[in-house]
Amino acid sequence: MRKQLLFVTYQNEDFDEGLSYAIDLAKAMSEDLTILLAHKNKFLKRFEEIMSAISFAEADEHETAREILSLDPDSPSGKKFCTLMDKCQNAGIAAKVYTVAKDAATAIKDFLKQKNRVDMVLLSPSVTENGNISSGELQRLVRTASRPIVTMAKQFYAA
Repeated sequence: MRKQLLFVTYQNEDFDEGLSYAIDLAKAMSEDLTILLAHKNKFLKRFEEIMSAISFAEADEHETAREILSLDPDSPSGKKFCTLMDKCQNAGIAAKVYTVAKDAATAIKDFLKQKNRVDMVLLSPSVTENGNISSGELQRLVRTASRPIVTMAKQFYAA
């Protein structure tokens, strides 16, 4: 089993910012890429969606469950998933995408408890900018993750 880089981003309009860097780094380190799509403050809403989808899936209404979870390739979430996978495949990187109904810090902690093959955590600009993750949360994460935590920022170009 190969080591993995964990790229963490929020499910917003800038979800793929920093992905090209994560792909290049995964190539350079000969590692697979795991992408964690986190939610910002939408835990209860997402939890309700998941519970509804489970109910439909148990009743053999799999298509309805997929629609609720937005796994339809034509849905906004489905398009994000397909975009991420296409970029990774085109670069020759093996990738897995996980969506979680948690904030980034909690999602990372939980993910690292379950997956010990993660070599490094990359936080996208959507996670690190505008106080989306507090400095206290980031410090706790750095202390408890026992892996390097790399933060990314947007580059601004002066005209």
